[in-house]
Amino acid sequence: MIQGTVDKADEDRYRVLVEAVTDYAIYMLDRSGTVTSWNAGAERFKGYSASEIIGQHFSCFYTEEDREAGLPSRTLETAVRDGKFVTEGWRVRRDGTPFWAHVVVDPILDPSGKLTGFAKVTRDLTERKKAEEEIRKNQEQFQRLVQGVTDYAIYMLDPEGVITSWNSGAERIKGYSADEIIGKHFSQFYTPEDRERGRPQSALEIAAREGRVEREGWRIRKDGTAFWSHVVIDAIRHEDGELLGFAKITRDITERKKAQESLDQAREALFHSQKMDAIGKLTGGVAHDFNNLLMAILGSLELLRKRLPDDPQLLRLLDNAVLGARRGASLTQRMLAFARRQQLDPKPVDLIGLIHGMKDLLERSLGSRAIIETKFPLSLDRVMVDESQIELALLNLCVNARDAMPGGGTIVISTRMEQVGESKEAGLAPGPYVCLSVADAGEGMDEETLARATEPFFTTKGVGKGTGLGLSMVHGMTEQMGGRLVLKSSRGTGTTAELWLPIATASSEVARGPDVLAEEAIETASLRILAVDDDALVLLNTAAMLEDLGHTVAEAHSAAAALRLLEEQPFDLVITDHAMPKMTGLQLSNTIKVQWPNVPVIIATGYAELPGTRDIKILSKPFTEEELANAIAAANVA
Repeated sequence: MIQGTVDKADEDRYRVLVEAVTDYAIYMLDRSGTVTSWNAGAERFKGYSASEIIGQHFSCFYTEEDREAGLPSRTLETAVRDGKFVTEGWRVRRDGTPFWAHVVVDPILDPSGKLTGFAKVTRDLTERKKAEEEIRKNQEQFQRLVQGVTDYAIYMLDPEGVITSWNSGAERIKGYSADEIIGKHFSQFYTPEDRERGRPQSALEIAAREGRVEREGWRIRKDGTAFWSHVVIDAIRHEDGELLGFAKITRDITERKKAQESLDQAREALFHSQKMDAIGKLTGGVAHDFNNLLMAILGSLELLRKRLPDDPQLLRLLDNAVLGARRGASLTQRMLAFARRQQLDPKPVDLIGLIHGMKDLLERSLGSRAIIETKFPLSLDRVMVDESQIELALLNLCVNARDAMPGGGTIVISTRMEQVGESKEAGLAPGPYVCLSVADAGEGMDEETLARATEPFFTTKGVGKGTGLGLSMVHGMTEQMGGRLVLKSSRGTGTTAELWLPIATASSEVARGPDVLAEEAIETASLRILAVDDDALVLLNTAAMLEDLGHTVAEAHSAAAALRLLEEQPFDLVITDHAMPKMTGLQLSNTIKVQWPNVPVIIATGYAELPGTRDIKILSKPFTEEELANAIAAANVA
């Protein structure tokens, strides 16, 4: 409200000042709202010159809708009633274009308090309005964008960590609606363990200090289920640096974590497989060479025994040497079993009957401190295995179980049927299996020991109490028969060893494997025999045995040399090593069958590298003179 008197000089100065202002439209209205004065600012952004607008009603500046709504008259009424009217709204220029105006209307009173008119000040805020509108649109667009995101939980926290906004992605991932969660502290998404460690507060402190924090970890949904999340928290600050709160983005990456874990497990399994394969090849190679040495030692000792005088002391020493060599042969068989290169004779076996038949042997072997308990189903399919190797494996597992219980205890032997699907058990073909289990309640193994348990020569037993080949032999034997050894153990809870063995099918008998020549001794007539071996020691020993049996022997140090001798002279039989360079014993046998079909061939080997056909005659190394004689007789009869 403007009231009072001014002298002529002051009035002139105010007029000059008002007319000089160009950023504001400053003009006067009479009591009815007619324009009575007009400054340069009014002319600049309203477009009317003073001569065009003075005498016109100020309502011409309003939009048609505002005039129809009676806004101009209410403006003047409000100014009179309240002493001032302030508002913002759309106004219209002379050319008809709208602009956003900030308007102040003051009533003018004479000294007696009588209303004489109004002073009106208008400012063009169109640019500010456009900027604000743009900001509003951007905010709305951003809000729609945030709300439309469903793969990410995007929400705001105040400086204390209380949730102030919530998008649809957060509702989908975490399970809370906006009404349920806004106003709650974000720490409720964390596990109890993380809350106890102060992880939520720590995350906010780091974000406030460094501007940002990024983490992964387990979080909890509304229904209590856990998910693996990737979290980013950004600090939000005012221009002056004041902390306003935090923006938090969470993504559910549980599936990615599972996929990564599966990939890591596959890589670990591949690494373990490659490592065990490399160890197997090394072990098999060592066992092969050791077999050849034992072959020479045992054969020579056997021949020497026939030629020594009947001196008990000498014979005792000789028998001791033979016993040591045979223990070495047993060791090589275990090494070959681990390397999956031993000769096996798989056939359908009644596992329950086999275990019952072994019970007395097991009880005598284990002693009185171990009690054997068996648990079998009413019926069980037969398994396709080498019976003697399963017996040896079961004995090994029971001895290990007894040794794991120094104070004694119960060993539980059980069987059950299992069906393996496409991905249930790595390393097993899909199909039915019998699981033979040996469980103890002993000391158990930690993770590191369990991971190495099947490695050859690894043992936790004292010096002289184990070779470290028992489990490795069982591992190699079961895999060679198409099964698998599974060890389950933890420190202080005992160990369970499971042999997953393939079920015998109707066609199993057909593919049992090559015949191994070892029958009762049969005397044969003197034969012309060609002995073939790339190892000079073994060849000398084999030839000596053959000559001691009364045969005529020719020696060849390679398959090529053997073929040349066959072209030069006739032979009744060929005995050849299998693992020879350039041409193996099997390749030599196939060549002989084509060129000399009436000449039988015996392949001497400790390896399981030969195809399972009945046409191949196998003599397992190391062999005795009696076993050699039986093989010759069987091959000659055939």
